[in-house]
Amino acid sequence: MRFPLNGFFIFAFGALGGMLFGFDTGIISGASPLIETDFSLNATQTGFITSSVLIGSCVGALSIGSLSDRYGRKRLLIVSAVLFLVGSLFSAVATGFSSMVAARIVLGLAVGAASALTPAYLAELAPKERRGSLSTLFQLMITFGILLAYAVNLGFLGHDIGGIRDWRWMLGSAMFPAALLLVGGILLPESPRYLAAKGDRRNAFKVLTLIRGDMDEVTVAGELDEIYDVVSHNSAGGLRQLLRTARPALIASVGIMLFQQLVGINSVIYFLPQVFIKGFGFPAKSATWVSVGIGVVNFLATVVATLIMDRFPRKRLLVAGSVVMTITLGIMATTNLLGIGAASMTMVLIALYIVGFAVSWGPIAWVLIGELFPLNVRGVGTSVGSAANWIANFVVTQFFLVLLEGFHNNVGGPFAIFAVFSFLSIPFVIHVVPETRGKSLEQIEREMSGRRSE
Repeated sequence: MRFPLNGFFIFAFGALGGMLFGFDTGIISGASPLIETDFSLNATQTGFITSSVLIGSCVGALSIGSLSDRYGRKRLLIVSAVLFLVGSLFSAVATGFSSMVAARIVLGLAVGAASALTPAYLAELAPKERRGSLSTLFQLMITFGILLAYAVNLGFLGHDIGGIRDWRWMLGSAMFPAALLLVGGILLPESPRYLAAKGDRRNAFKVLTLIRGDMDEVTVAGELDEIYDVVSHNSAGGLRQLLRTARPALIASVGIMLFQQLVGINSVIYFLPQVFIKGFGFPAKSATWVSVGIGVVNFLATVVATLIMDRFPRKRLLVAGSVVMTITLGIMATTNLLGIGAASMTMVLIALYIVGFAVSWGPIAWVLIGELFPLNVRGVGTSVGSAANWIANFVVTQFFLVLLEGFHNNVGGPFAIFAVFSFLSIPFVIHVVPETRGKSLEQIEREMSGRRSE
């Protein structure tokens, strides 16, 4: 299916929140060892600087949902872009532990808002036949942002340009993609489903026609009629309505998001240089090169996920990814705890673990939270799901370096814990997560409603 240039622009810029999400996730991995030295921090403080962004992310995700249901996806994307700009600037000029934490919390508000807004926005724009692939653009942009951040870290490392420390340039560089998101947010159209929910049929039809460039007006009008049919049966939204009428979707979404983090992915992304510096004695530059290599693997595997997302059932991909992660994490845990885990073997196993995650849990978790909720509570629903992700992310990130120290810098200990959660995610997917591939959002909503009425 081919989109005209304006349709491509809409989906690409709509996913830009994911790039900033990834960039701010990846940039701290190279900066944190330098900040730790400059500010004379201990492991707990360094971990909190990294994880403090997650406090803001949780607040941002929870706050943005009801606001986006009331004021629209477009306006709130613009707000998140402004917060990205402010947070990036304050991070770059921080003078100590407290000011850095405050700046990272502001940045977290933006990351949390983007993580809740973007999946819902992309899901509401995409046709059902390609919703998985197009919604996976969010995760693809996350991995591209991480890779770009690793490259920026490598470029600035050891270069105190104009007498300004290298890590300040690293963190400040996030202002450029933030400015791009701001421009994109101003130019993007509002979601047609949000417009329909507000009774603006004319503009809803206009946006649908724009993004369905290969469809005639009769087909577009039929899709809009289906949207209106569901809208007409919806009651007012809000958290109370979410808990009362969308409980199966809420349980599935929160569980998916918790498991996505409890398998340890962001500990690897945030602290990969630390793993090889503290665990295997690598110098900082060599450890950063390892991060770049893993970032390339992550990005390429997500490209593959984009291509296959609509060819296989979501649940089958999730289970396959869990199996790969359980095996690779288990081997890493066993070999390192027994003292037979070489750095080269760990690199290969981390790469395989990343592939398993990137073609399954990475993109599908974000796709599903944009699909499962009814239109009237989609904003608040994706907010709660995203907040669960950030809470789990905070717990795992905050305690990773402490765990690493507790196991005497042996990475086998944390990896063993992540392997257990990877294994537990398999029965959860089989018994709780619904299949959504190839179904319209309205069909998914009707099926979930039917399940509640049984």
